Amino acid sequence: MGTPYLQKTLNQQLTNHIRDTLPQLRNKLQTQLLAMEKDVAEYKNFRPDDPARKTKAMLQMVQQFGVDFEKRIEGSGDQINTIELSGGARINRIFHERFPFEVVKMEYDEKELRREISYAIKNIHGVRVGLFTPDMAFEAITKRQIQRLKEPSLKCCDMVIQELNNVVRQCGEKMARYPRLREETERIVTTHIREREQTTKDQLLLLIDLQLAYMNTNHEDFIGFANAAAASNKRTVPSQATRKVGNQVIRKGYLNLHNVSLMRGGSKDYWFVLTAESISWFKDEEEKEKKYMLPLDGLRLRDIEQGFMSRRHTFGIFNPDTRNVYKDYKQLELSAESQEEIDSWKASFLRAGVYPERIKEEGEASSQQAEIGSMDPQLERQVETIRNLVDSYMGIISKQIRDLVPKTCMHLCINNAKDFILGEMLAHLYSSGDQGSMMEESVEEAQRREEMLKMYHATKEALKIIGDISMSTMTVPMPPPVDNDDMLKPFSNGPTPAGGGPRRAPGQPPSRPVGNMAAPAPNPQRASPVPMIPSRPDVPHRPAPTIPRRPADGNKPAPPIPGRPAVPARPT
Repeated sequence: MGTPYLQKTLNQQLTNHIRDTLPQLRNKLQTQLLAMEKDVAEYKNFRPDDPARKTKAMLQMVQQFGVDFEKRIEGSGDQINTIELSGGARINRIFHERFPFEVVKMEYDEKELRREISYAIKNIHGVRVGLFTPDMAFEAITKRQIQRLKEPSLKCCDMVIQELNNVVRQCGEKMARYPRLREETERIVTTHIREREQTTKDQLLLLIDLQLAYMNTNHEDFIGFANAAAASNKRTVPSQATRKVGNQVIRKGYLNLHNVSLMRGGSKDYWFVLTAESISWFKDEEEKEKKYMLPLDGLRLRDIEQGFMSRRHTFGIFNPDTRNVYKDYKQLELSAESQEEIDSWKASFLRAGVYPERIKEEGEASSQQAEIGSMDPQLERQVETIRNLVDSYMGIISKQIRDLVPKTCMHLCINNAKDFILGEMLAHLYSSGDQGSMMEESVEEAQRREEMLKMYHATKEALKIIGDISMSTMTVPMPPPVDNDDMLKPFSNGPTPAGGGPRRAPGQPPSRPVGNMAAPAPNPQRASPVPMIPSRPDVPHRPAPTIPRRPADGNKPAPPIPGRPAVPARPT
């Protein structure tokens, strides 16, 4: 067949392989081309010096910025973050978890509150012996408690402002093509938000001042003096008596328990179920194998500092009476991967009536406790009455503050920022500087545009070449492979003898005919013997080289052989 046939066969085999591979390559290039169509559409008719293009691009960028900001706040964005909370979801958590937690952290200590009420009653009476419970003590103690609500309200506003700045920074990422426009836009919006922050804080302080201005003791939810006096006689606190209704499930989820022996790793993840009366943990979420159930009566929360190499956020549950909470442990240490998850669990514990630990100042109530002395029964009843009145009124005020502070932040800060971005930001951009300088592209963006266009045209050219190959070639079935077994058989056992037939091993007797069958007669027509197939030629024989000898010289005698020296005779 020769070399031309081999060349033709290999070319056809390569062509068939290319045609089999082309569909997959074509699909990949078409997918890449469709992905680039959206980005290349604005680059096809690109002219850097066109002022109309810059104006149009600025309007589109500002409009897109406002739409993205609104979507991130309202929670209907095109690209949803599945890794962490952002935008409106974090603000919602601030309103309903972080802020109530900060309010409850300001909750008064029972012993300190009774001491303050006792001092107020004694100072109001002065040198006189009081026969009736003074209402001025109630007003003084309640105003002090209302005054403490300013700190969590302002902290809530700070957290909302911080989250709004993060949203502005995230929305500005789409303006990376124009760095000066992005910088100017973020500066204008953050400046406006900072101005609204001060307005919002002033309004929050005004809310507290409104509560301090007038004590509405005729409120429909206020317990009143008669009910407070009756409750003091029964020695019950209305808020604590009605705090828990039913054993409803408040929260479920995984937490890491650190109260595990070192033999088992020191910590382990369990599935926790928090109810209004207890917290239980199971091996997994199927809740079939319960590990332990801990009642929540009298327990408190405290923050625990992270370890040197630990990245997990930890908090503890303990008993203020220093009793063991779980086995031989004074506190139950729990941790999670993020601070947001820890804050959410703390807010859930607040709903269950487990409040955070109150950090006392140094020297507080240590020297003053002795000044109170033993209260007489009348003073004790007055303290209990005032304490019930304060508890009832502060419940009303706390509910109003938890409702009004998120509304104030939403109206004065968040909604105002959305209206400013959609209505006034473009005017501020036009008045802040030269439009042409703000719409200058960055070097990275120009390089990216050139690479995108090159890739787009190269992909189209590749698809065109693939189409030409598909049209100009065709698949031809390949010929069957050549069977070389018959040609290689004679070489497997060496040269074949001239007589033909199978070779027998040395020492093996010749085969005999089976049964009565005689040996076949030789073929008379085959007179000449079968020629022997030549094998590999033998290596030609070469004589071994002779060992050179010393040439003989007849004139010189052979050298004498040295003999043993004579042994000297022994003296006689």
